[in-house]
This record gives sequence, structure tokens and C-alpha cells, in this order.
Amino acid sequence: MEVRLDGRSALITGGSLGLGKAMALKFAESGADVAIIARRQDVLDEARKEIEAVSRNKVIAEACDVTDAAAVERLVDRVNGEFGKIDILVNNAGSSMRGKFEEVTDEMWHADFDLKLFAAIRLIRLVFPAMKERRWGRIINVLNIGAKAPLPGSAPTSVTRAAGMAMSKVLAGEGAPYNVLVNALCTGLLVSDQHVRRYKQNPDGLTFEQWLEKAGKGIPLGRFGEAEEFANIACFLASDAGSYITGTAINVDGGRSPVV
Repeated sequence: MEVRLDGRSALITGGSLGLGKAMALKFAESGADVAIIARRQDVLDEARKEIEAVSRNKVIAEACDVTDAAAVERLVDRVNGEFGKIDILVNNAGSSMRGKFEEVTDEMWHADFDLKLFAAIRLIRLVFPAMKERRWGRIINVLNIGAKAPLPGSAPTSVTRAAGMAMSKVLAGEGAPYNVLVNALCTGLLVSDQHVRRYKQNPDGLTFEQWLEKAGKGIPLGRFGEAEEFANIACFLASDAGSYITGTAINVDGGRSPVV
């Protein structure tokens, strides 16, 4: 089965590195116009070069702080102006902030909810009406498996992600009569820049590949996932091939989550 996005346009937050860039590359290869946003323009510019190398379509790469409501609105206006519409929204911006519950400050709670939940709320609110009017839309919220099975010491991330999963279900119900499909993808351990940083903090005399192999032994599939594997399921959900899937939270984790 060939999954295509010809004639579609996508906006991906956190699109300069890791999973965001992998999705942007996959969407572009599949025929979509793609806009990526993140905070650092220099990194975005490098990502844009990679995307343009595999695409014959339009590519936008623009710095935007998704916690800034006015900046987000300007960005959406620009993408709509360039592409004519936004068919696909992927809320991927985020970080992994966690600690012992009594040590997580109000400032940390506010920052995490603002970056992961309220950024998605603002973006969805801007694109949802036009998707409903056109009777076609796809929204993918990137979460993690802690949304379903939070571990001790995983706040505020797991709590914010659980809120994102609930929001996905609410929106799926509201969007379904208009053919606007909303799903969540729950990540497990996938090779990313975040893990490169963790490796550098504690390499244990291992190469990065050895470190990944050691850390991946506890995963049922026995390894970390690749960003491209994550991008494959995102592209399927964003396409017409995924036209009867909405309101789901799919684990992309090699079997690591104890909750289906």
C-alpha cells in the first residue's frame, strides 16, 4: 500500500529535529507541502535543506515560540497565506520535564502545561474551524506512553501528556461529523537528540550505539525505535488511508507500555 499526501499541507511543531523532522521528511516525500516550526532558526534552516532535497513542494521553516499566542497566530496566518490551507496539524513540541512530585514547582507545572498542552490548544483552535468547513482534517498529538501508564517521578510530563490524550478524545468526537480526525501517538524509547544528550551526560565508557543497545534491552522488541518508524505511522494517520481511525492513542514503543 502506497501512502500519499498529494495536495495536502501540513504544519509540524518541534519540526527541526528528531521525530518532528522525520515526520516532515516523510510527509514531504509523500507529496505534501510542509511547514516546520521550532525555536532556533539556524537548526530549522538545516532541516529545511534536508526536506527540500526530497520534495518538489513548498517548504516553510520559521522560528516560533509556541507558548506565545500572538506569535502562533501570526505563524498560522503566514502558513495559510503560503499554502492556502492547513490540512494536517502535528503537535510535537515538547520536552521531558520530570522530578519528584514535592520538588516540582508551580513554575515548572505552568511551563510544562504551556509548552505541551496550551500550545496545542492554541494551534488547534486556529486550524479546526477551517478543517471543519472543508470537511477534511487531520490532527496528531504526539504524547508518550506515560500518558497511559505514569511512573513515580514522572510529573509534570506524564500529567500533561495525559491531559493531551483526554483532549484528543474530546476533539475526535467534535471533529468526526466533519471528517476531521484526531489521534494521539504515544512514544516509547526512540532514537532522538534527547537521548544523545542523555548519553553525553553519562556515557559509561560506551559508544552511543553500545549505549543504545544496552538501554534497549528492556524493551520487548529489544531495541530503540527509529524516528522514521514513528514517521511512518504518523503519515498513515495523516493520509486518506487512515480515514476510519479517530479518537485513538496508539503506542509506538516496541511493546514497552503495560497498557494497550
